[in-house]
Amino acid sequence: MMLEMKTTDFLEALSSAAPVPGGGGASAAAGALGAALGMMVANLTVGKKRYADVEAEVAAVRDRLEVLRERLVELTDKDAQAFEPLSRAYGLPKETEEQKEEKANVLEQALYDASIVPLEIMETVTEVICLLGVLGEKGSRIALSDVGVGALFAQAALNGASLNVFINTKLMKDRNRAEELNEKADMLIREARIMKERIYGGVLEHIR
Repeated sequence: MMLEMKTTDFLEALSSAAPVPGGGGASAAAGALGAALGMMVANLTVGKKRYADVEAEVAAVRDRLEVLRERLVELTDKDAQAFEPLSRAYGLPKETEEQKEEKANVLEQALYDASIVPLEIMETVTEVICLLGVLGEKGSRIALSDVGVGALFAQAALNGASLNVFINTKLMKDRNRAEELNEKADMLIREARIMKERIYGGVLEHIR
C-alpha cells in the first residue's frame, strides 16, 4: 500500500515520471491527513473533565474518523489501480473497424471506472469535513487550530479529486452518464465549501 511507504518514499514516487501515484492518490492522502488531524483533536478531548458532557459524542466521531482515514488510505491505492486499465485502453490497436469499436468500448468503461474512485474520495472526504465541524464546536479548544487545518486539507482533497473526475468524464462518449457524475461532483463541492467556510470561519473567530 502506498501510504505504508515512508513519507519520503511516497513523495519520491509522487515526484517521478511514473503515472501513479498522481493527483488522485495525493488527494486521498491529503484527506487521510485531514481525518487524522480530527482524530488528534478528539483524542485531546476524550478523558478531559471539561468535556465530560460531550465525551461519548466526540469518541464516536473519533472512531468514525478512523474508519474514514483507513478508507482514504485504501483509496490511495485504488486510484492507482483504476488508472492501469485506462492506460492499457489507450494503447489498444485501432487498425480495423472491429478493433476501433473494441477500443472505444473498453476506453469508455475505463474512463467511467477511473471517475468512480475520485468520486468515492470526494464522498469520503465530505463526511470527514462534516465530522470536523462537530469537533470545531465540541472538541478541545487548545487544538481548535488543528480542526481548521484538517478542514483545509479535506477540502483540498475533495477539490483535487474532483479534477480527476472531470478530466475523465470530459472524454466519455456517453454524455448522460458523464453529466450524472459531474453533477454529483458539483454537489459535493458545493456542500463541502459551505461546511469548510463555516468551520474555518469559526476557528478564526476563536483564535484571533
